[in-house]
Amino acid sequence: MMTWQDKLRQVDPYEAGEQPQIKDLIKLNTNENPYDPGIKVKEAIQCFQSSELALYPNPDADELKHVIAKYHGLNDNQVFLGNGSDEVLALTFLTCFNGQEPILFPDISYSFYPVYCHLYHIPFQKQPLNELFEIVKEDYYQPNSGIIFPNPNAPTGCLVSLEFIEDILKHNSNSVVVIDEAYIDFGGQSAVPLLKKYPQLLIIQTFSKFRSLAGIRLGVALGNPELISKLYDVKNSFNSYPIDRLAQVIGKASMEDSEYIQNNAQKIIKTREWLKKELKDLGFVMPDSYANFVFVKHPEYDAETLFHELRARGILVRYFNKERINQYLRITIGTQEQMQKLIEEIKFIL
Repeated sequence: MMTWQDKLRQVDPYEAGEQPQIKDLIKLNTNENPYDPGIKVKEAIQCFQSSELALYPNPDADELKHVIAKYHGLNDNQVFLGNGSDEVLALTFLTCFNGQEPILFPDISYSFYPVYCHLYHIPFQKQPLNELFEIVKEDYYQPNSGIIFPNPNAPTGCLVSLEFIEDILKHNSNSVVVIDEAYIDFGGQSAVPLLKKYPQLLIIQTFSKFRSLAGIRLGVALGNPELISKLYDVKNSFNSYPIDRLAQVIGKASMEDSEYIQNNAQKIIKTREWLKKELKDLGFVMPDSYANFVFVKHPEYDAETLFHELRARGILVRYFNKERINQYLRITIGTQEQMQKLIEEIKFIL
């Protein structure tokens, strides 16, 4: 006889980056933006009336959806909103990946993808990156029930071109192709222009990185109206009020302050390029990153040891104890001052 414990679902959950409560820690492990989200966000929070929290939010977040659509040159019915891009991804897996063939994604990529597959019983196949940690597009020219990969990829930071994405779309007219653009604003070109030609394309973005709003949990999907409508059908079967009132107000203010936020991104890009040169001068090797992080290893120094050495000195980076990448560290780009401190400590350790 089965016990009640036997009837509980058993899953291996996603392991998020550590969020320690340590004073004066330089936190470079979860790719948060080191800069303030801006004066318009601050003003929107200050003007928000707490009495509004007694009422349910607009279920479709119409005003926020409209400013996002306008920013990307799309119609309102091409925008889907969720609580962070992780929820958007979860609903995308439920909505779009329901065929008999496996879905395809890189073997080194966002580690939530296989978690969703196991949770929803979706067959999947990991396609190995090459020795340079690059996606091999020909690996995606085969029968499948969907394709997903980040651009730039995580945790490698490697970027593919719009021509690369278009080649995959041309070979997969009968599958939804999802481009996860969490880091696209730190050096890449969004695939949004391809939406006009490819109805099977879905683009997912987040307010957490580029817009310095990891704390409000706001994610976006961009696609053709039919695809977005199906996402809303699934969302409304799960939670009809996903974006709270305050998050809608903050998100709208952020969209209206995009020039300031783009200037912050340029600071991060400049610091990233400086850091890459400094690390290379110290003997580190790395793929060329177009994200707000770098993915590095030192041929003569164990990555896990370096991780612990840095943590003991008040600097937290991300270590992945996984096949192929267990000698690499992922380092978020912080302020210039934080990166200078990082280099000083690494020089001392080495």
